[in-house]
Amino acid sequence: MDIQGSKFLVTGGASGMGRNFTLNFAKHGGDVAFCDLNEEAIAAVEAEAEGLPGKVVGFKANVAIEDEVVALIKNVREALGGLDCVVNNAGIFRDGLLVKKDRETGEVKKMSLKKWSSVIDVDLTGPFLVSREFAAAALENGHGGVIVNISSISRYGNMGQTNYSAAKAGLVADTKLWSMELARYGIRTGAVAPGFVDTPILQGMRPEVLEKLLKAVPLRRAANPDEIFLAVKFIVECEFFTGRCIDVDGGQVV
Repeated sequence: MDIQGSKFLVTGGASGMGRNFTLNFAKHGGDVAFCDLNEEAIAAVEAEAEGLPGKVVGFKANVAIEDEVVALIKNVREALGGLDCVVNNAGIFRDGLLVKKDRETGEVKKMSLKKWSSVIDVDLTGPFLVSREFAAAALENGHGGVIVNISSISRYGNMGQTNYSAAKAGLVADTKLWSMELARYGIRTGAVAPGFVDTPILQGMRPEVLEKLLKAVPLRRAANPDEIFLAVKFIVECEFFTGRCIDVDGGQVV
């Protein structure tokens, strides 16, 4: 699929990697819709995209809520005149150990169901809903397309991320599964699993903490968001790619 002239939806597209994906697609001539919960950030990205070759339009939507996703896909298709690719980027993390015993008091603390569910809802149920509605519309219109899921190196199991690791591992499993189910309809799937990426989350860390984290990366640095976009771009453009996950992690092993 050529990016120029194609129609894209990026979830969580007003900040971090999602913002980068949104603007990069538009720079390459694609028309892009994106969704987020932060209305000010949505307006800022729309303003930043003015003058780019591709059209950019933002929507406020919570990907964890079914009715909002159904409406989002409908509104995006109307705004762009169709939809060729979705990038399931929206995600949150609520880190914590499964259980932890206080060394002084002996009190046992447990990861709450709320903390588990909030991450699963956004990071796994959200992509399910977006992909389902995208694929259903594609089938109804006799049109193929591409689904790109943004996973993480944490999918291998990262200490303190029971909820996040489960969601990101599930995304890779769904990528493989959907490739088999949807190939007959001309829909390809792919996943990208980044390691540490230079986004506001990483930039907000204390320098000594960040330095310690990056020591685990053979390349001794975080990725630039543009480097993650290269993997997304490959999945979109390579017509013989489906059902696989591309790790872009600087060689880091979790």
